[in-house]
Amino acid sequence: MYVMTQHAQTKKHPFLRLLQYASQHRRNVALASIFSVLNKIVDLAPPALIGVAVDIVVEQENSLLARMGIEDVFTQLLVLGVITLIIWALESLFDYLNRLIWRGLAQTMEHQLRIDTYSHIQSLELAYFEDQSTGNLMSIINDDVNQLERFLDIGANSLIQVATTVIVIGGAFFLLAPSVAWMAVIPIPVIIYGSMWFQKQIGPRYSAVREQVGVLNSQLSNNLSGITTIKSFTAEEHEVARIEKASQAYEHHNRRAIVLSAAFTPIIRMAIVAGFLAIMIFGGDLVLKGSLAVAAYSTMVFMTQRLLWPLTTLGETFDLYQRAMASTARIMDLLDVQTTIVDGPEQLPTKQVKGSVSFDDVDFAYSNGKQVIKGLSFDIEAGETAAIVGSTGAGKSTIIKLLLRLYDVTSGKITLDGYDLRELNIEDLRKAIGLVSQDVFLFHGTVRENIAYGSFGASDEDIIAAAQIAEAHDFILSLPEGYDTVVGERGQKLSGGQRQRISIARAILKNPPVLVLDEATSSVDNETEAAIQRSLERIIVGRTTIVIAHRLSTIRHADVIFVLENGNLIERGRHEELLTQQGLYAALWRVQTGENPAMVNNPK
Repeated sequence: MYVMTQHAQTKKHPFLRLLQYASQHRRNVALASIFSVLNKIVDLAPPALIGVAVDIVVEQENSLLARMGIEDVFTQLLVLGVITLIIWALESLFDYLNRLIWRGLAQTMEHQLRIDTYSHIQSLELAYFEDQSTGNLMSIINDDVNQLERFLDIGANSLIQVATTVIVIGGAFFLLAPSVAWMAVIPIPVIIYGSMWFQKQIGPRYSAVREQVGVLNSQLSNNLSGITTIKSFTAEEHEVARIEKASQAYEHHNRRAIVLSAAFTPIIRMAIVAGFLAIMIFGGDLVLKGSLAVAAYSTMVFMTQRLLWPLTTLGETFDLYQRAMASTARIMDLLDVQTTIVDGPEQLPTKQVKGSVSFDDVDFAYSNGKQVIKGLSFDIEAGETAAIVGSTGAGKSTIIKLLLRLYDVTSGKITLDGYDLRELNIEDLRKAIGLVSQDVFLFHGTVRENIAYGSFGASDEDIIAAAQIAEAHDFILSLPEGYDTVVGERGQKLSGGQRQRISIARAILKNPPVLVLDEATSSVDNETEAAIQRSLERIIVGRTTIVIAHRLSTIRHADVIFVLENGNLIERGRHEELLTQQGLYAALWRVQTGENPAMVNNPK
């Protein structure tokens, strides 16, 4: 079963978890932050330049620049113009650099998180997916990762620049007029406290939004996959109603967040105007009394607006931040899930695999606690063809999942060439086993790409040879583009028999020492079944073959047949031996050949 790491259990704040994940990008974060600070510093210079300009035209030969040695007033204006040009150029440069690095970092992080998350999902065992929906996982990989990218692209720079504004202008105020500077900065603690309260209140609302996105995506993904069923049962209106209900729930959670976030800026604006009025009135009074220079007063009035007005953007910035943190929590929680199916230390190259398989007193139960396999023991010699039969639910397909180590046994052990599967490298194990399933999955791509799936370096000659052995070559050539024909999602452009033969060709190309056929002919017509059987007779030669079958006629020539019932092995032997035992196998055979169906329920 999958487990959560200790890191996840401590529920460290999402921002700290994000910083830990992004530690390899510290240099770019530092550079982007420095350019954000420099950009804001030069962006704050124009109000000061306005003050200098006022000082020049009012004080003239007694201005600040005159005291620095530039006595001619027109020259002072020229110097001020040059300084202004340099500052605006620097502002443009630093703005370009901080945007370039922040956005580049956002794209890099988005890409890395998406790949790491997808890669991690692929490493988890099947038990994890029993409790998850495809739509929810897609929501994390796409929507949540994109949400984090938007914050890094916009929000991080905004937070740094607001902090820089408060520090730089606050410091300047206390240098210019300490007696009234406190009036300008007094709204700041109120704004910060309000922002923290806002953050605390809106965080859970955005978490609910992200969860509902997962639910909605899950339903959409499920419906699009089952569109044929929906149409065949004329359930379109029913499904529209279900999607509408899920979408309304998403809208409801979003509205709850919007109601709170929309109120933030208007409330903060009132705190800002209080500070602005204080500077305008009381600072003006100091000018009238001669305690404050006109230039300094002009600078402070402009600076007050530059100090406090950016704080109104905190609402949007915290909105981005909270959305990003809700998404970060979901991403990191997923990355914290650990699988218990881990690589063993033993290497077993495919060429060295002989193919003997042994189940030794194996028990297995799924996560719901229901035991499916009970004390199962049997041996399959290398090169043998073994069949496993039994009623639906007997545990046949579970045996295949255990052999591929998609699940681990609850107790007992399974060995391949004497190696406990848990001691083997998982990639080596699965490369040694070829699976042809009744539920064939073809990827959206060409016939050639689907045959070569898993054998990606195969030549065209090898692909065609595999298709010929699988008796697929002729029908492939009859397709519009031959081997370059796109099969559609899940191979929907092909018939069931065609998909099955491509699946067999894929297994032939892989050339595994152990071949597993899971109901490979259960859903095809008689002609296709005959073609598939001819293919199988050729490919099982010289390799261990395990056949799961309902149609007993397809396995009557197997070297050994294992009969399961309720997870127990109740019979074993060759076809003729099992018929003479008059047990479950004989009863199933009679049913399928039409000789006394009553024997199914009353085997001797």
